[in-house]
Amino acid sequence: MTTLAPGPAQARTAAFHPLTVAAVDRLCEDAAAITFDVPGELRDAYAFRAGQSLTLRRFVDGREHRRSYSICAPAGAAPRIGVREIPDGLFSSWLVREVTPGTRIEVQTPGGSWRADPEGGERHLCVAAGSGITPMLSVASTVLAHPGAQVSLLYGNRTSRTVMFAEELGDLKNRHGARLQLVHVLSREPRDVELFSGRLDRDRLRRLLTDLVPIETFDHVWLCGPLRMIEDAREVLSDLGVPARRVHVELFYVDAPPPRPRRPEEGRPAGATSTLTTVLDGLRTTSTVSRETTILDGAQATRSDLPFACKGGVCGTCRAVVREGEVDMRRNYALEPSEVAAGFVLTCQTFPDGDNVTVDFDA
Repeated sequence: MTTLAPGPAQARTAAFHPLTVAAVDRLCEDAAAITFDVPGELRDAYAFRAGQSLTLRRFVDGREHRRSYSICAPAGAAPRIGVREIPDGLFSSWLVREVTPGTRIEVQTPGGSWRADPEGGERHLCVAAGSGITPMLSVASTVLAHPGAQVSLLYGNRTSRTVMFAEELGDLKNRHGARLQLVHVLSREPRDVELFSGRLDRDRLRRLLTDLVPIETFDHVWLCGPLRMIEDAREVLSDLGVPARRVHVELFYVDAPPPRPRRPEEGRPAGATSTLTTVLDGLRTTSTVSRETTILDGAQATRSDLPFACKGGVCGTCRAVVREGEVDMRRNYALEPSEVAAGFVLTCQTFPDGDNVTVDFDA
């Protein structure tokens, strides 16, 4: 995967614009795809790469709420997201049940470092579960435009009725034939082949990646699903000798408890503060913040334009590099090891520890 620095269309300010919903397509009983109409003057700003996402914003009872959704369209098409309803979901229920063509929604310009290169003509393995298919559809449809590219997609669901984008995946298979290998694995519905019946757990993934789609034939591996599947897949891939740099991960759900609350360390008095400097779009802002408050929350008092979405350490929207000082990142499900080694943190999960801390969102 080639990770590109943000260009003019992906400035770190990542401005919100009200976009009109052009279409709402029902995918299955609890999921829908929503396509946005982008006016001509904003086309460059909303140009996206395969694997990127959109953050949506709405205000409910005076409070701002944001959610990040992966783009499911091929690069060059109108931006489109896939949404699966979560029971009582503030955003998902609204999007799936209430939004109609003509609805205006505040949408941030595309973000995310998960970007597949359509020019390489490479071999890609995609492993997804549930709504994790959303970015995979964008990756597969984009890279397969190259006549030399090949994709194997392992897609896990509960039953055939819960498969998102079933028709579109079938159409993609029909268009590209042998260059797309599509395997559906169902956990609550028997299949003719035993290997395709059950969860995409450690054992089944190992069998699939040795007997059906030998992993050594792939240049890139893309994983998207719940934490347990991601952890199992990473373990199997490591055991099979796949270098971590070839594995690209995106989570849509973390079923792990949050980290324990941050408390003053021994020898550091309660109420300790740090001088925090943030850099965004070349503008430096300095303020005094509590060391018991995350960098993102502390800095937002003076920089309301800082990028964020989930505030759970999952989406990576608030990613920044530490230029100065000591920090403590408590949770990370979005950054790859190479990014952490380069000094990047998720500011929604990171606390200042030094007297002076500088974080750069422009990196």
